Amino acid sequence: MRTLVVNPGSSSLKVTLVEDGTVVADDGGPYDAVGVRFVHGGPDHTAAVVVDDQVLSDLDLVSDLAPLHNPPALEAARDLRGRHAGVPVVACFDTAFHTTIPAAAATYALPREWNQRWRLRRYGFHGLSHAWAARRAAELVGRPAGELRMVTCHLGGGASLCAVRGGRSVDTTMGFTPLEGLVMQTRSGSVDPGLLLHLLRREGVSVDELYEVLDRGSGLKGLSGTSGDFQEVRRARADGDTGAALAFDVYVHRLVREAGAMAAAAGGLDVLVFTGGVGEHAPELRTAVGERLAHLGVRVDSTRNDAASGGGDAVVGDGVVVVEAREDLEIDRQVRALLA
Repeated sequence: MRTLVVNPGSSSLKVTLVEDGTVVADDGGPYDAVGVRFVHGGPDHTAAVVVDDQVLSDLDLVSDLAPLHNPPALEAARDLRGRHAGVPVVACFDTAFHTTIPAAAATYALPREWNQRWRLRRYGFHGLSHAWAARRAAELVGRPAGELRMVTCHLGGGASLCAVRGGRSVDTTMGFTPLEGLVMQTRSGSVDPGLLLHLLRREGVSVDELYEVLDRGSGLKGLSGTSGDFQEVRRARADGDTGAALAFDVYVHRLVREAGAMAAAAGGLDVLVFTGGVGEHAPELRTAVGERLAHLGVRVDSTRNDAASGGGDAVVGDGVVVVEAREDLEIDRQVRALLA
């Protein structure tokens, strides 16, 4: 079976042709099905689904929950349905992997009337990447995923962690939106809501300005004064830039703190998995995290870790694995499973 995998971003479009789990071309046809990545499925879509008019209508209603990513995905799905009648178009959701999170972890401590009326919950994101990373990591360590307690670290421009127990997500760091959790390239991650209210009430910051700063002017960018790209921050840090050094330290501190929390949610830690552009290509970050999580049994082997700096799948220590991010292969897997 040949699947055209379409991954629309806020300013880019990645297209891959996959045949029975193997990439055969960057684009082109013919193909038997199309898989489109959606960042947010909203409360009603908890698994991959064939796109029809009702699905498109449902997803239109939750576009404001992922305003940079869902609208281009909707546009792509509509266009593909129109161009290729008879070829199923399947929506695959980043939020779907996290629907197994228990209520205790998914529920905000807000009035239950609010939670029920507006269907508020911690959705989580990067689920396609976390699902692939967990499955591939189990293969690399030679143990069934059902036996393992993992923390998967998707570290890229956006970043999130996931506690995976028995192959299922049981907690994650992102919440109702992708702003919660870790320090990211330009996003702040979690901030005291009282601080935000103070800025709105006492300092004259507008809602629009606050959103813009939290989403695009904070994180590594805001702390370091650079673009926020991790490679630029690491170079500036090596050159003695104090702002970049602080940005790196804050990034690592929050990452380690949240990884400890995810290990607790998983009931322990058998495998720590790094994936995403930063996770795959920053050996000094993996070393720094490993040193601070040694009490959980994490041991990074310096030789293997340095050898894996170019990316690709590798075991780089005791229970420490690097996995190349392959949302395209996870989407293909879900499409084939749905249409089988």
